[in-house]
Amino acid sequence: MRKAAAILISAALLVLASRCPATAEPRHGISAFGDLKYPATFQHFDYVDPAAPKGGRMALVGGALTFDSFNPFILKGEAAQGVADLVFESLMVRAADEPDAMYAAIARSAEISPDRLSVTFDLRPEARFSDRSPVTADDVVFSFDTLKEKGHPNFRSRLRDVTKVTALGPHRVRYEFQGTQIRDLPLVVAGLPVLSKAYYSRTAFEETSLVPPIGSGPYALSDFRHGASVTYTRRPDWWGKDLPVNKGRFNFDTIRFEYYRDRTAQLEGLKAGEYDFREEYTARDWATAYDVPQVRDGRIKRLTLPDENPSGAQGFFVNTRRPKFADPRVRRALDLAFDYQWMNANLFYGLYQRTASYFENSPLKATGQPTPAEIMLLEPFRDKLPPEVLTSEPYSPPVSDASGADRKNLREAVKVLASAGWTIRTETIAEGQCGMLCSLGQLVGLGRRRTEQVMRNARGETLDIEFLTVEATSERIVTPYAQTLRLLGIRASVRRIDPAQYQRRMKTFDFDVVTQRYVMRLTPGSELLNYFSSRAAETEGSFNLSGIANPVVDALIGKIQEARTRDELTTAARALDRVLRAGHYWVPQWFKATHNIAAWDRFGRPAVKPRYDRGVLDTWWYDSNKAAKLTGGAVAAPVVPASVTGK
Repeated sequence: MRKAAAILISAALLVLASRCPATAEPRHGISAFGDLKYPATFQHFDYVDPAAPKGGRMALVGGALTFDSFNPFILKGEAAQGVADLVFESLMVRAADEPDAMYAAIARSAEISPDRLSVTFDLRPEARFSDRSPVTADDVVFSFDTLKEKGHPNFRSRLRDVTKVTALGPHRVRYEFQGTQIRDLPLVVAGLPVLSKAYYSRTAFEETSLVPPIGSGPYALSDFRHGASVTYTRRPDWWGKDLPVNKGRFNFDTIRFEYYRDRTAQLEGLKAGEYDFREEYTARDWATAYDVPQVRDGRIKRLTLPDENPSGAQGFFVNTRRPKFADPRVRRALDLAFDYQWMNANLFYGLYQRTASYFENSPLKATGQPTPAEIMLLEPFRDKLPPEVLTSEPYSPPVSDASGADRKNLREAVKVLASAGWTIRTETIAEGQCGMLCSLGQLVGLGRRRTEQVMRNARGETLDIEFLTVEATSERIVTPYAQTLRLLGIRASVRRIDPAQYQRRMKTFDFDVVTQRYVMRLTPGSELLNYFSSRAAETEGSFNLSGIANPVVDALIGKIQEARTRDELTTAARALDRVLRAGHYWVPQWFKATHNIAAWDRFGRPAVKPRYDRGVLDTWWYDSNKAAKLTGGAVAAPVVPASVTGK
């Protein structure tokens, strides 16, 4: 009996090994399914110009509205943009023209065991931190232990099946894994930032800090104004500048991020020359706000670059942790009331398309009837799923008549809410008692009475919804939606708060509805746990804003992680997409498969754009001849501070 079991186990392992893109010897690169575009002899990525000049500067806006920390790896604080990507280096770096391939950086090679339960990296002896101390295997082990124990909860989620990290020598380290969902773990650990053990032995890693950190990347943090700007200076002595993965990259001497309180101020800052580069995310501004002399005479160039990344999930995320949103029918009614067609015509100048999928603009988006392979994955959960998930096309948002208040959709929303126990009541109230729906003018005549439509449940509770926002530009989008919801008797309001308070409430899930965008990878894996898993729903700081706690979703994420071929991955992702869309956890918004860019004409760029990245900070360069034409004279290169080079 035991012998038979052993034979079966051995056979299963052989099958598994035959399907795994394992390596029997060290390789210069790794990928989820073993395929690599670039050979071991490659000299540089195809999307760079290896002869790009070094020098000059690039100034652009920060992704957030403020910052209070230079530690991007913990939950506390709002980290300055650029720290993670410019100051810290990892064992391997991603190629931006492949779905998931990574190539040697601090590590010169990686060896994945045949059973994929471990990966061993050989480090480059020449790798150095910015204080010129060597990068060793002990630093790599320390980095893993610190990130998993004290880092952002996202690290703990992604690294939960990494059981052990061992320094096998000064420049050799091995990671060991457990379980069956291990396909992406070599990539995950290869991409972890490598921290200086010596530096963090005297600096509290788990606390926010505005002390520039020691890193091993191409730039060092050289200057900042608290909450206003942060500047990085290229390390002229950087150990990695001549590696094949870095040739033609990191060409600017200085990179500066400027912070503004809202997008209107950002745009005016670009026109005034306060910074150089801006990606425009507001359709109205792209259509109307660039008819200015700087654009007309060519000093500011407008570019539209293709974006082949999955457009991902952007929408109004509904917090199902709150009892009033627990019923999916309530959430579906919110979708029925959202008139995207009116918004696209009147607010977005027709520049967008409606998002339907969590994997929008990618092959992972579910379409049509489920395939036999998808049904095989979904069948074990039939009793836990709405019947249409296995029999029909995936849920797609309703199409309106673009009137702003489509009566057909609103009538359907009322029916759906009624089935969930919410009904509209006509109520007579005193003018001074109409709560959030009152205007200041209505409060003048106390004693008057008026009628209003109010949505209530059997307990007499009203259906109140607060849309939380941080930018004034968001209000022009949310306000019409809130007005439409009021037609249904839903007491909808919009509340704008300061950035620090907004971040705190997001991390603690203290909201009804928020707007967010998450871009999925072409090879999704463990990060889906942070977006959609039951565990993440209970973890502060996770990206599971809606609080999705669905065992079917958990199981399908596992299938995605276990996929051994891209076809298996695609099937599992499409099945997950069907289940998520049927759950009505969000009101999907819109997407565009392009980057709308405005930049002062002082830059050069390669002939080929990286397929899955903008490539701006990576591959562009400062063109001194163009810059001289803008200023009417020569342009001096920035001086590199001695504190950065260590001299």
